[in-house]
Amino acid sequence: MSHERNLTYLNNRRLIYRRLPITDKPDIDTKEFMYFQNGTHQCYELFRSSAKITTYKSLKWHLLVLWYLNPSMDPDDFQALAEYIANKQHGFVSFNISDRLLDKIIYEVNMSDLERPPKNKLRKVIFKPFSGLTKEMKLSIVGQLVGQSPRVCSDDIYAVMIDMHDMGKKITIGRIAGLLDCSSRTIYRHMCQDLKKEKELLNQQL
Repeated sequence: MSHERNLTYLNNRRLIYRRLPITDKPDIDTKEFMYFQNGTHQCYELFRSSAKITTYKSLKWHLLVLWYLNPSMDPDDFQALAEYIANKQHGFVSFNISDRLLDKIIYEVNMSDLERPPKNKLRKVIFKPFSGLTKEMKLSIVGQLVGQSPRVCSDDIYAVMIDMHDMGKKITIGRIAGLLDCSSRTIYRHMCQDLKKEKELLNQQL
């Protein structure tokens, strides 16, 4: 049985789970979006898409980001939050996790350096909340901006893949090539094994 994600617990406690870049400055800044030519790792947007957490590693990363974005939480608050997120009934994870393993994950997060930003995906185009843009308009903007690069690189491909996934679009080589204004052969040439695996994983989560 699939459970719909319930964000009430987080919202009622005013927990932060999305944050725009704070020190990285965009090359283009409009009322609808920000564009970073070299990308930024400072954009955290948990639970923006409908994809669930599918691995223990991803669960640990989500919990680490939540505590990083909410440094005023005490250990008891974090324990309660982690238990809520890890409960399959609340719609965040796709699997059941034992109490013992969850305690291990919580301990490892507790031992992490919360002053250091958690590793994050590179983003080039970040759409602002309530932009009013449709999915098609967003994809068109992504293609125009990211496609301006004189040479397609793996970071460009990954950025486009993430945007397509967040907009609920199946990721295909042809769509990536179309957005980056290059040939499918160029995409295949720059698709390393890690990108191929990520593409399959993102599509499985749609």
